[in-house]
Amino acid sequence: MDKTLEFRHITKFFPGVKALSDVSFFAKGGEVLAFLGENGAGKSTLLKTLNGDYHPDEGQYLLDGKEVRFKNPHEAIENGISVIYQERQVLPELTVAENVYLGRLPVRGGLIDTRTVNQMTQKIIDDFKLPIRPTDRVRDLSIAYQQMVEIMKSYSRENLRVICFDEPTASLSDAEIECLFRIIRKLRDEGKIIIYVSHRMKEIKEIADRVAIFKDGCYITTLDAKQASEQEMIRLMVGRDLGDIYDTLDRNDKVGDVLLEVKDLESDFVDGVSFKLHKGEVLGFSGLVGAGRTEVMRAIIGADKMTAGEVYLEGKRIHCREPGEAQKLGIILVPEDRKTQGILRNLSVSGNINISLLEENANKLGFVSSQKEDEAAERGIKNFNIKTPSAEKKIVELSGGNQQKCIVARWMETKPKVLILDEPTKGIDVGAKSEFYRMICEFAKQGLGVILISSELPEIIGLSDRIIVMRNRKISGEVLRKDASEEVLLSLGMIEEAVK
Repeated sequence: MDKTLEFRHITKFFPGVKALSDVSFFAKGGEVLAFLGENGAGKSTLLKTLNGDYHPDEGQYLLDGKEVRFKNPHEAIENGISVIYQERQVLPELTVAENVYLGRLPVRGGLIDTRTVNQMTQKIIDDFKLPIRPTDRVRDLSIAYQQMVEIMKSYSRENLRVICFDEPTASLSDAEIECLFRIIRKLRDEGKIIIYVSHRMKEIKEIADRVAIFKDGCYITTLDAKQASEQEMIRLMVGRDLGDIYDTLDRNDKVGDVLLEVKDLESDFVDGVSFKLHKGEVLGFSGLVGAGRTEVMRAIIGADKMTAGEVYLEGKRIHCREPGEAQKLGIILVPEDRKTQGILRNLSVSGNINISLLEENANKLGFVSSQKEDEAAERGIKNFNIKTPSAEKKIVELSGGNQQKCIVARWMETKPKVLILDEPTKGIDVGAKSEFYRMICEFAKQGLGVILISSELPEIIGLSDRIIVMRNRKISGEVLRKDASEEVLLSLGMIEEAVK
């Protein structure tokens, strides 16, 4: 009899929010079942109720026909259920072997039997075909291999029955993703129940057998991953047919004078970069990871030291020694990593929006006006359609897309002239992406100069008026939207002989 995991009428409430509503469906052994839905659709919440992080208010889980309910994640692990989250759950100072068998280390003569634990770990490493050693310190491994250590830890338990992956590829390269997929297929072929949560359609089509669609905390349906079209899946998860979202955008057709000019900029990370940004323009920066796109922007705002070159804002030469100076001049960088560089985890939605307005909201004595803060928070929530029960909700309790909206709302309150968006839609769903695309076009219509850094070629082509391509720390070409294609951008970004 095949292994099965059945979800029966799972319902979960949080203050002001019904996160899960009467969710019922099943997963089975020997397949990869993907969870697909917008941010806030309930995917991660469902995993956390299975895992014992949360407890369902209604409903039950049946594993191989028997009801299971766990007080905490440790109980779930002891019963063969493991969830691999984006945030690593490893101890970096310990070795690979010590992490894999932590809490179960073999002992001989009152001491840890290092030889035995290394041998057991080496067997799993060989099974997974990984280029690491049991004695390696986890801190010295890449993010991808740290994740592999977590998978090995789950695999090492003989009773492993269910393994869940929550956005596992967010920080992985293509080669690392292929390594992860090889291991997932191995687990599937061994009959494990595998749940895979991702926003990336390409990945889902490649790795999943079936796709469970969620919307607003409800389970919608399950589709065959290979037969269902991307458009059908999108329509089910957002409740509408998005069509070609780029064709429906209300673009700015009145690009103005030069707003920002960069001449021969150099830093420890980029060489001789020159470009112009006009008022009302969306200027795209394309290129492979490590090409130098982000580093150019960091040098402009003073986060990295500019060793040569000139920067002009509205015709006036500027030199920012730190990001605060750039902010005062009206140049804002919204960073790629919102979790560590964007949001303030301990603050509310209001606190995150108002953190850049402390001086503006304070009186002559330095006291901050709560009324002004309330007004700014409500303005941001309304203007950017931030889905939150209140402005006092902790920002970490919002979905990724809504966290990103809070960050943009914060900086738009400062009335910037140049808005630099570094991978602004990374890790958010297609519905939230369409909102960001419309926002970007609206910013351009308001006369801002928008610089968009994106690794998604359809996104960079669909949104940009012009596209600058970087390769090996330098600009390798510039392309107008009408001439842009994925082949052109990849050629400029990858091929040494590509011509400007």
